[in-house]
Amino acid sequence: MRPLCVHMDNFCSYRTPTSVHLHDVDYFVLVGPTGSGKSTVIDAICFALYGSVPRWGKENVIRLALAPSANSGKVALVFESAGRRYGAVRALARSNRGVVTTREARLDELDPSVDPADGIEEMLAAQVRTIADGDAVTPAVQRITGLEYKFFMQCVVLPQGRFADFLQAEPSKRQDLLVQLLDAKTFELIMRRAGEEAKAATARAQAAGAQRAKLTEADEAAETEAARRLESMKALDGRVRSALDELQRTDGEIREREAEAAEAARSLDALTALAMPEDVPTLADDLAAAKAEAERLAQEVARHEATESEARDRLADLGDETVLQMAISAHHDHTRLTGERAAARPKAEEARREAEDADADAAVARTNLEQAEAERQRVRDADTAADLARRLTAGEPCPVCRQDVTHLPERHDPPALGAADRNVQARTRELDTAQKRLRDLERDLSRREADLHGLERQLGDHAERLRAHPDADDVRTRLDAIASARQEADTARQTVRTTRTALAKAKERRTALDAEAARALAELDGARDSVVGLGAPAVDRADLNAAWRTLLGWRDQEAEGRRRAAEALEDALGGLRRGRDERRRALAAELDAHEVAAPASIEPETVREAVLNARNQAEHRLERVRRDRRLAEELAGEIRTHERDARVASELARHLRANNFENWLCGEALSLLVDTASGTLRELSDGQFALVLDGRNAIEVIDYAEAGLRRSVRTLSGGETFQASLALALALSDQVARFGGGAARSLDSIFLDEGFGTLDPVTLDTVATTLERLTSGGDRMVGIVTHVPALAERVPVRFDVSRDNTGSHLEKTST
Repeated sequence: MRPLCVHMDNFCSYRTPTSVHLHDVDYFVLVGPTGSGKSTVIDAICFALYGSVPRWGKENVIRLALAPSANSGKVALVFESAGRRYGAVRALARSNRGVVTTREARLDELDPSVDPADGIEEMLAAQVRTIADGDAVTPAVQRITGLEYKFFMQCVVLPQGRFADFLQAEPSKRQDLLVQLLDAKTFELIMRRAGEEAKAATARAQAAGAQRAKLTEADEAAETEAARRLESMKALDGRVRSALDELQRTDGEIREREAEAAEAARSLDALTALAMPEDVPTLADDLAAAKAEAERLAQEVARHEATESEARDRLADLGDETVLQMAISAHHDHTRLTGERAAARPKAEEARREAEDADADAAVARTNLEQAEAERQRVRDADTAADLARRLTAGEPCPVCRQDVTHLPERHDPPALGAADRNVQARTRELDTAQKRLRDLERDLSRREADLHGLERQLGDHAERLRAHPDADDVRTRLDAIASARQEADTARQTVRTTRTALAKAKERRTALDAEAARALAELDGARDSVVGLGAPAVDRADLNAAWRTLLGWRDQEAEGRRRAAEALEDALGGLRRGRDERRRALAAELDAHEVAAPASIEPETVREAVLNARNQAEHRLERVRRDRRLAEELAGEIRTHERDARVASELARHLRANNFENWLCGEALSLLVDTASGTLRELSDGQFALVLDGRNAIEVIDYAEAGLRRSVRTLSGGETFQASLALALALSDQVARFGGGAARSLDSIFLDEGFGTLDPVTLDTVATTLERLTSGGDRMVGIVTHVPALAERVPVRFDVSRDNTGSHLEKTST
């Protein structure tokens, strides 16, 4: 991981947007007064990557990241790793309750073609894809850098006061770091993959073996047997074809004889079917009787029709019955209306008298109301005058005449206005009641007068109708005569209908018998036609009975002769069938001997198909056996290959698992690392100290000033501990790229925060030379934070950090 630019906005003491451009820097120093914000630049790198800062103690603490007076802030870092460029951005926000939270966290892959000199905004804008956001950013950073946060703090960033973490770490924790740096987990994955491959290869070999075991006919004997079976089926096919041809010829002859027998049976059936219908002997007598009955009924119909016609003529001479009915009805209505008029006249007179009395009552009530209203108005005027008299003042103008009042009128109590109002209301109700009664009586009078006028009008209408038939008794006599004449005519008509119905049935009976005679004749013709091909004689169609007797006599003689011929034909058919069945049994036996499944009927087509199937099966079996032999040879080769692969994979897994390969690999790397650091430490300590590993891979120091005494690194003084830790950190940064070849993590940067003040001038010079050598290749960045001017002056790029009441400020200079 190599930073190109880090940007801070309201991050800790940097309250104004500040960018630290590192793309053109290999070796730089941050200098400035204590508390100016030098270490904050290194903190910003850590926070952008992992969301935490080692100086804050507890991991994932973010409340200290935001400047105290700010409500929002941002940290951004553009860096390169393994040839790719990335941008990590974390935005902070303070809630209304003062709680600081991460508003946004994002890790993007960036376009490496953008010139870093264009600034961090341009680089961040050139986004290729988003790799992670939110809580997923830190795990994604760990995958890219290859280091967890705690290991990043031991080999990339050496925070102030924590130089000795890696030096004094327990062997197991130190090994965890080396495992990440060396990608040693890859060998564990290889071991697991080799074990899985060994199991898979073994399974493939077993599967191939199981498949080989299923090939039960994959040897030479099976192929020989299959070839023999095929030749046997070919020979059987020829013999079966000849036998089937003979059977087909026999079947053809049998079918011909069966057709002759069927024809003979049909002839006998036709002769046997001849039978005289049961009604033929009596059909002629029935026809004669039906004809006589129809003629008799026709005469009866004519006689009754004449009787009906005479009755209708007499009825017509008696006049129009409807007119007479209307006349008798008019007589009845006239009598009824005369009675109703006599009753209506007194009622109308009574209603007229009651209406006149009600009108007089209404006039009296109206007069009473007018008098009551006049009295009420008088009372109102007196009340108003009394009220005005009470309000008059001598010498003041009168409100009515506007003249000055010279003396006050005598005051009297006003009359009762409420009694006058109630009297008016009572008289009003009396008038309303009288008027309502008058209206009701007038309506009743109008209705009664209208009813009386209606009765007079109806009586006038009936008087006109009665002029033609004034005598009601005469009208009744004529209506009785008409009723008698109609009864006689209706009786005659019913008799005609009954006789006509009987005539129709007689005609239907004759028609049915004629049809029966025609049907019987047609049956005779049909019966003769059905056997005319057998030599039926001609018959007399004029006499059905004689014709049937002639035909049936011939039938008996002809049937006897044909029955004897049919019996002879059936005997010949039996011999042919027995011969055919014998051939079929012989063919079935041969098929069974060759294990050919065929239907019991031994039909030629099914037998041919069965033999052809058996031959095809024999051919397919021979092909399958030969194919299985080839497949068995291929499977044997596969089994050998899979077994060899399983042995190789199993051996590789065993070697990687044996003797704690991971421990061995990390131990070798640690040994090389300690040897390199030991050489650096000798230079830094002027030959006094060297580093070695004990039997448990714990780091010890050899003190040559004490006759090569080996002791724990924890016994070193503060300055000595810094020298040893620095030597180990420089060796780790210098050697890690060589660990494990291309699989190793590349530590492209190292940042050292303070600690140089404990060194004497000679050691300080050695440290400076070592750091210069570390960056001489241009492939590694080294950044330091120091208060030592002698060391700062030797660093080519310098960032001067200062702080005022607006926050921290940074300026880049060259030494």
